Amino acid sequence: MDASLNNYVALHYKSCHMSWLHCMWGIGASLGPSIMGYAIAKGQAWNTGYRWIGYIQLGLTAVLLLSLPLWHEKAEETGKTVDAGKVLSLREILRIPGAKAVMVTFFCYCALEQTAGLWASSYLALHWNVPAETAASFAGMFYIGITIGRAVSGFLTFRLSDTALVRLGQGVIAIGGVMLAVPVSSTLACIGPIVIGLGCAPVYPSLLHSTPTHFGRERSQAVFGVQMASAYIGSCLMPPLFGLLAQHMSIVLFPFYLLAILLLMVFMHERLIFQTSESR
Repeated sequence: MDASLNNYVALHYKSCHMSWLHCMWGIGASLGPSIMGYAIAKGQAWNTGYRWIGYIQLGLTAVLLLSLPLWHEKAEETGKTVDAGKVLSLREILRIPGAKAVMVTFFCYCALEQTAGLWASSYLALHWNVPAETAASFAGMFYIGITIGRAVSGFLTFRLSDTALVRLGQGVIAIGGVMLAVPVSSTLACIGPIVIGLGCAPVYPSLLHSTPTHFGRERSQAVFGVQMASAYIGSCLMPPLFGLLAQHMSIVLFPFYLLAILLLMVFMHERLIFQTSESR
């Protein structure tokens, strides 16, 4: 669902729509825990919250089924219907210029996002001695930063290209990482996750929307599949890897870990731009 929906939006809609689509993800990510918290506060069992969210999913499924004709109408309206063509094997996808670079780019982005979201509160509490409740609140604002940032970046797409937005986001992430690392004050460090969230905001939607431009409309669905797989591997692998580093070395490494991932992401994104521009 993730790969198909993002590919559909990349093919038939503008970059602003991709940003706002993922802004809705941020709202949903915030709403889910709130629903669970409300259920528990009302004395319900934990699975009651899951049941309520399940009802929402069933409603969403019904809406998607009923709206299927509209999806075909949009494709005809834009005149951008695409033949699915030959199904590409993983080996064939990897031979496409820029495919390896974009996979590593997605791996790094989701690794950075998940590591920042999961470990920021521990870093603030353990290294900066911020009270646990305060640290958790500022770490939670990381996702609020992503949500607000994507709402704003939707408007920035009217002036900036996808590539420019990715670079802008990477620069803001770097500023947030430095704010976490410099030994100035706990207040500055607490603002760091919010700034990183704002930086993350335009990166993912812009990378997704640029996929057909980089690889061609006929190959975008195949590339989307490996992009999303790489993203999920980064999400699953890199946060626990930092946990091991923090346990055996020090939690102080947190901002430097994020900045190292960012540096690799910047390099691979620039390599992606170079390789795909040469092949077009």
